[in-house]
Amino acid sequence: MGDFRITVLVENTASRKGLLAEHGLSVWIESGDGRFLFDTGQGPALGVNADMLGIPLERSDAVMLSHGHYDHTGGILHIMSLKERPIIYTHPAALEPKYAQGPGAAARDIGMPPRVKELVLSRSELRWIQGPTQVSDGLFLTGPIPRRTGYEDTGGPFFADASCRTPDGMPDDQASFLHTNRGVYVVLGCAHAGVINTLWYIRELTGNAPIRAVMGGMHLVAAGRQRMDRTVDALKELAIERIFPAHCTGPEAVARLQQEFPDRCFPFSAGTILDIEG
Repeated sequence: MGDFRITVLVENTASRKGLLAEHGLSVWIESGDGRFLFDTGQGPALGVNADMLGIPLERSDAVMLSHGHYDHTGGILHIMSLKERPIIYTHPAALEPKYAQGPGAAARDIGMPPRVKELVLSRSELRWIQGPTQVSDGLFLTGPIPRRTGYEDTGGPFFADASCRTPDGMPDDQASFLHTNRGVYVVLGCAHAGVINTLWYIRELTGNAPIRAVMGGMHLVAAGRQRMDRTVDALKELAIERIFPAHCTGPEAVARLQQEFPDRCFPFSAGTILDIEG
């Protein structure tokens, strides 16, 4: 297997002068076998940050979507301006309606923006993901993730209708992972299936290969004490060497992870670059 380089293009924070911070996530994954974009952020930051970091989005081989929320899919508009018919890997439910509603608040449309959905359906080469999928040498998508832990949920009041009566179980949620000779490196979008559900499923898919690092959104922003305690215990059991919480993990959850894993917890801001030996 070849080496990989991971570059964070979009995240809630930025680590370099001139880069834009944006509520969202986008990660560039490249190897000798190709260049791939995992999620696209909301849109405004993607092109600016890619130019600043010297990332040739126009040469991407495919876009992989972790799920259908606006802060992971809006940047597809920029990709469409660069490529005539991009390949997009996604679960069909990513294009379905998605809403959120907090206590006493009005419903918010948090799904894929209408213009993005229109272009995805009319101008992309769609690769529907229904199960574990190999995208290139060493690079995989999990497809739908089994929900087994019991203490994890989708991470918020998410609904499939504007009246917010039908819960959205987020069947489209998936993660990407690099399976190398040294172990596995996991890139999360939001982990709406639960970060521990995701990691144990990847262990299953890779024959219990060690997980060297997990990076990205863990959607622990609304996690209570019990969920955080059990999440920390599971991360310790998995013996993950490096943890890069980002985006929707939430400041309190990040602080807890930094406290529990002081030598293993690192930032994952826009501008972060990780080189991984294959």
